[in-house]
Amino acid sequence: MKVLAGMALAALLTGCGTINTVFRDDVVTSDNLKEAESFCGAVPRVYSGVVYNFCLLNGKEPRPGRISTGPQMGFVAVDMAISAFTDTLMLPYTLYRQHNDGSIEVVGG
Repeated sequence: MKVLAGMALAALLTGCGTINTVFRDDVVTSDNLKEAESFCGAVPRVYSGVVYNFCLLNGKEPRPGRISTGPQMGFVAVDMAISAFTDTLMLPYTLYRQHNDGSIEVVGG
């Protein structure tokens, strides 16, 4: 049971907006949003996990297999709540990064 709970936690964390924007390279965030065909041009570092999840939902017309349709949309909604909490914990660091590095630009696409 502990192994199953650990695997579920790992799966949730790899999809977490805060993990994707704070702990991964900016290129990964940019590539993920390009792949989702998001209309977002940049993601501010402050509360970046919540904004990242919104950007995943803010894309071209929904179609089968996209994250903005079906049961996966519920996952994004839950992740937004979790990201809001973790983004608040990361606020001192993200404020520093926003001041020094600016927003995460979604380039190309």
